[in-house]
Amino acid sequence: MTSRRGVLKLIGGGVVLAAASAGGFIALNQPSVAAREAWRLAGQETEYRRRFLSYALLAPNPHNRQPWLVQLEGDDALTLYVDLERRLPATDPLDRQIIIGCGAFLELLRLAAAEEGYDTEISSFPQGAPALDGRLDARPVAHVRFIPDQVKADALFAHVLARHTNREVYAPRDVEPEKLAALVAAGSVYGMTVRTCGNDQTAERLRDLTWRGHERESTTAYTMQESIDLLRIGPAETNLYRDGISLESPFLALGTLVGAVSKEALADPASAAFKQGLDMYRPMAASARAFVWMLNDGASREGQINAGRAYMRLTLETVAHGLVVHPWSQALQEYPEIADLYRDVHELIGDGQRLQMLVRVGYAKPVVPAPRRGLEAHMLS
Repeated sequence: MTSRRGVLKLIGGGVVLAAASAGGFIALNQPSVAAREAWRLAGQETEYRRRFLSYALLAPNPHNRQPWLVQLEGDDALTLYVDLERRLPATDPLDRQIIIGCGAFLELLRLAAAEEGYDTEISSFPQGAPALDGRLDARPVAHVRFIPDQVKADALFAHVLARHTNREVYAPRDVEPEKLAALVAAGSVYGMTVRTCGNDQTAERLRDLTWRGHERESTTAYTMQESIDLLRIGPAETNLYRDGISLESPFLALGTLVGAVSKEALADPASAAFKQGLDMYRPMAASARAFVWMLNDGASREGQINAGRAYMRLTLETVAHGLVVHPWSQALQEYPEIADLYRDVHELIGDGQRLQMLVRVGYAKPVVPAPRRGLEAHMLS
């Protein structure tokens, strides 16, 4: 949230900048390898359902909450629940985004199973779904049964370990129309409608809308506090929690060392750290040269599951074409302070349907994987 340049402005020069060149300090403040161990261990479980789950937990999910709880049943099934303590009540008051994250988990589970020839029977909300205007409860999100020797592997699975949400400033390079068409094809499943735009007037309006959505969320105290509470500052804290929003770099470590970067400072709109955080996101928003959005009728919780499943496929397709993706969906949220932007974005690209995802797509340098809590954190006894 605070850029390298911003931290340097905050902490000044002299002795502190001299410390920045010290190899030992820099080495100690690189992104935590241990916090990302789950990416290396994917596929190494002996029991076949646990092996599939070791891939599923790599799915994208809001604020990296990883809210999935799994109960193995018999020798061929499992049930998926949501950890109700890992929801986002401020920015996701109806749990729509959490359910989309569950859909991505289920699709990645299906792809991992197909890689070994297993078909998956997925039953959404087998004990009934919560109302669209309500909250999730203890009832299961899905029941899954595995059937061996039924399907062929899906080519998208080859990209699972290379798929990472990329929040960098994107290169000033337009996305080729044929690549955008491939993303439309990949995401147009499970009842979803997918639309795209290149670097045109719609993109210009979306750059403005997505930036204002981020700014609104950042300047609304309780929605910003939700993100602040989930910040993991430095590799030690990132490794401890292995979830949330990781801030790891030697320059951020320097800012923390001198008190310029802290959760308190980042939450205070009057602070230099807060302003630098916004300044970091401005070029990210401005760099979007293409957008992709996903819609359906918005009439059911199962439709939210399907949105997540389709989004999982779309993100894997981006890897296949050398592209990167970043959800930029603040204007799609349901808290009261965002209502005008919700209306504006639906009037612009909603086509009379419910927007479920809005992402920027483009070219950017690679990023490290997001931390993951590991398989045992998701297993119910």
